Amino acid sequence: MTNGISIYLGLDNTPEENIELIKKASARGIKRIFTSLHIPETDKNKLKDELQHILQIARKESMDVITDVSPATTELLDLDGFSLDYFARLGLTTLRLDYGFGVEKIAEMSQNTLGIKIQLNASTITKDYLKALIRLGANADQLEASHNFFPRENTGLDEDFVWQNTSLLHKYGIKVSAFIPSFNRPRSPICAGLPTLELHRKASFDFALRHLLAMGMDSVFVGDSLPHDSELKCLGEFSPEQGIFLRPDLWTTRQTIIDLLANKFTTRMDEARDVIRTQESRQYFKDAGFSIKAEQCGIRNKGYVTLDNENYGRYQGELQILKVDLPADYRVNVVASLSNNEMLLLKYLTPGKDFCFLL
Repeated sequence: MTNGISIYLGLDNTPEENIELIKKASARGIKRIFTSLHIPETDKNKLKDELQHILQIARKESMDVITDVSPATTELLDLDGFSLDYFARLGLTTLRLDYGFGVEKIAEMSQNTLGIKIQLNASTITKDYLKALIRLGANADQLEASHNFFPRENTGLDEDFVWQNTSLLHKYGIKVSAFIPSFNRPRSPICAGLPTLELHRKASFDFALRHLLAMGMDSVFVGDSLPHDSELKCLGEFSPEQGIFLRPDLWTTRQTIIDLLANKFTTRMDEARDVIRTQESRQYFKDAGFSIKAEQCGIRNKGYVTLDNENYGRYQGELQILKVDLPADYRVNVVASLSNNEMLLLKYLTPGKDFCFLL
């Protein structure tokens, strides 16, 4: 699954801006579009005029279109009733069921042969609900889930809550998406960003994206109407398959050390209490063929990145990220540090997890 953009027909953007956004996103390898067919503030006539054209452009760019639907969607589109066939003919690939659908109906819709995936609300899901879906014969291969976004300040979700619900859905083999905000043009009428996590409302776009991917999201959507080109570039560069990305502050200017840090690392399976260790760092050092002289051997705080120097004998080249504060050690160099936000990602560096430093 790739990351995605959001298009809101009949709201802030002109049709030309929406088309340009789709083409720019596609060129960045972003192949998913989220839209909604039941936003109260939407201009109904504009939405109907623009929908067909947007779907044609999306098909031309080979992009999947996910739409938020509810029973109110039938009124918005002047339909006699809720019809999967109608949505399939439109070219929609995924329906996100916001409210108004019972578990029996959802199980039935997931069995469709039209190629339409059914997306659950990941923010309200429970284990009992998932069990009921499976018991009723739901086709798990055609189920996805997406967390809500929250326009009003202070209503975004808690990190641990999102992590728990996402982990639950993954246990059932269901892929999960979530949203991050853009402040290039926040969506009206509140204009306070559209994040899933309240933490991300004031965070950088780059960090919010890396944070959700570290949490295991299979796809991340920018929720707001018109992300900046730099945000689209970022959205197209990162994917969950690449592992976790950390952006440290470097404490060294030695290119040999920076080159060593630029490698991809894997956390060791035998998890240490005080530090995060890597499987490859000492071998990377041996292959590089240089000696690490002692420098920056001060107190080691939580979030510091360290490298064992020549005084540690066979441990020379051992790279660690500290989970707790530790005293100074003449055998250990501090080579970088992580900010408070970056340290939030450390809990997701579980045994066997790949990660990279963005230098």
